[in-house]
Amino acid sequence: MKLNFKSVLTTSLILLVLLGAMAVGVYGQDEKVTNIKFWHAMGGTRVDFIKRMVEDFNLFHPNIEVSVSYKGSYRETLTAAQAAAKTGNAPHVVQSFDIGTRENIDSGLFVPAGNLIDRFGIEVEWDDYIDSALNYYRVGGKLWGFPWNSSNAILYYNKDKFEEAGVTIPEKPTFEDIVEISQELVDSGVVEGGITWPLHTWFFEQWMAEQGQVLVNNGNGRQDRPTEIFLESDEAKRIFTWWKELYDKGLWKNPGVEAWAQANSLFLGETVAMEITSTSDVTGMEKNAAENGFELGTTYLPIPEGTERNGEVIGGGNLWITEGHSEAKLEAAVTFALWMSNIENSIRWHKGTGYFPIRKSSVDILEREGWFERSPNSRTAFDQLLDTKSNAATAGALIGPFRQIRTIVEEAFQKVMGGTSVDKALAQADKEAENAMEEYQEIVSS
Repeated sequence: MKLNFKSVLTTSLILLVLLGAMAVGVYGQDEKVTNIKFWHAMGGTRVDFIKRMVEDFNLFHPNIEVSVSYKGSYRETLTAAQAAAKTGNAPHVVQSFDIGTRENIDSGLFVPAGNLIDRFGIEVEWDDYIDSALNYYRVGGKLWGFPWNSSNAILYYNKDKFEEAGVTIPEKPTFEDIVEISQELVDSGVVEGGITWPLHTWFFEQWMAEQGQVLVNNGNGRQDRPTEIFLESDEAKRIFTWWKELYDKGLWKNPGVEAWAQANSLFLGETVAMEITSTSDVTGMEKNAAENGFELGTTYLPIPEGTERNGEVIGGGNLWITEGHSEAKLEAAVTFALWMSNIENSIRWHKGTGYFPIRKSSVDILEREGWFERSPNSRTAFDQLLDTKSNAATAGALIGPFRQIRTIVEEAFQKVMGGTSVDKALAQADKEAENAMEEYQEIVSS
């Protein structure tokens, strides 16, 4: 009997379609898909990156369907989640920044990560996570957020402009080094200004920690709720005085309040030869620097001369799971949150962005494959993290109205730029911040 190949192929295709339809039908009968929502604060190219990660999760977890939405900045994302919760439509997983921790806990909106792990009997190798990625979010003996995107601040510089100006930079520069280097760069005519960074309190917080100075009392708000802030400390005045010197001499170019993209534009456009920003920009910065025709270098965050280097507070954010959902949705949310920080994704996320590989196993793999030798700019950030001392200052502050206090500090430096003395601006900011903490405490206690 002679077989008709075309007929056989057609019949086979029909059978495959029928079998596929039967499989879908059976799956639909036996397995219920749990739908959950994930809101995040990662803009730019990371929007598509995260979308792809979520698509991969959905592919490997056919009984869970995660829908993902970018909600703007960290501030905007948290505000949106709080507003949605009031209408009973809270997303199941929310990316929230480090400084939102105390506010998140007080809101009653979130379930502690540790409680959920215990509830569903999930085994997690917490010992495989970098300690600082967990410790910031441990409050009252409970782990509140699931670790994901962790970073700190480093200094980026344009190697070509430095070579053209005949200038070098230390691996661990001081405030005084930055003033001197910036002046040499400008005097050489290769750039208009020496350095930039967003007018953002995050950097002020890092410089306080580097000097071993807590931001608030009561163990930086970790032993008890804070009642005092140290904006009039010598350490705070040292930061503002140096910052003002750079501004007055035209060496620091002000991109604007929390203006991350504008700061990047000043650096990548070679208006300045240095920028202080997040380690999470390493991958993008290397790509953009190459496209703009220069080689990128990185060093540690500068600190005041003669100061012992303590290290930085780990920045970035975690994944928080909201209350008020079914057990199935909560378990699906936990599954998703843990998947985002598994060993493979920790490597993927680090290489694609610059955020720390927060799993020790991931670091081991990266070391073995020679990643840090091929990407020394990634090594800078990680070495700085490993050099950080464990103390109250580098643990990071827990403050209820932290978002408000950041605004107060940012406004204080704007007053300095407008002619107000450092002492007066910080004294006023100190008073406003302590009033904000007192009012917040009255609200949560009522």
